[in-house]
Amino acid sequence: MEQLIFELAPAEPPRLANFLPGRNAELVALLPRFVAGDVDETGLLLWGAPGAGKTHLLRAAIASAHEQRIAARWIAQAGELASTSGDDADALVVIDRVDTADANAAAAIFSLYNALKQRRGRLIAASRTPLAALPLREDLRTRLGWGLVYEVLPLSDDDKPAAMAAFAEQRGFHLSDDVIDYLLRHGRRDLPSLLATLAALDRASLSSKRPITVPLLKDWLRRADV
Repeated sequence: MEQLIFELAPAEPPRLANFLPGRNAELVALLPRFVAGDVDETGLLLWGAPGAGKTHLLRAAIASAHEQRIAARWIAQAGELASTSGDDADALVVIDRVDTADANAAAAIFSLYNALKQRRGRLIAASRTPLAALPLREDLRTRLGWGLVYEVLPLSDDDKPAAMAAFAEQRGFHLSDDVIDYLLRHGRRDLPSLLATLAALDRASLSSKRPITVPLLKDWLRRADV
């Protein structure tokens, strides 16, 4: 049962609208403004533990840029950036796992940051370690520290029921306490799994024209046996 819910619930494309903010509400509100260039900073560094939602937010930033017709480039991990080659028209560059950058990648990011600053572009980077512990050359750590730095905080167990209920309300359906309790007792509790499960439950409810209840959830799970 632990794995079953996640396996039946393919994730939706990451968007700010399908992120459970919890204690990250300020960051979630800031991100589209930063993407749009409405914040007078070149850099935004997100750090936090695995599973806290950093990659989701980076992907959501790229989606927000595309929606606003802003040229943006996605780099899945810093090691892929071996040079500063790329489109000089990029207004936004998003780099995941900047803490994995080797010497060549760090040099490229340093040059990229300076180029973006000169043309009033933006850089968003994510790390699994805080700024002070980043295993990067000092001049790059300094550049990253010039901008905004946010810790992405995972949902606490106490936060999860309210965050799940708020997410459901935002999507236009009601999530009862007994459904929330069942999901938290029988499903995976990390953020990506919770998001995928709630979205899949919404789709199941709409297709079956049934409200989201524990019986519907159990019927949904029984499909794995078919």
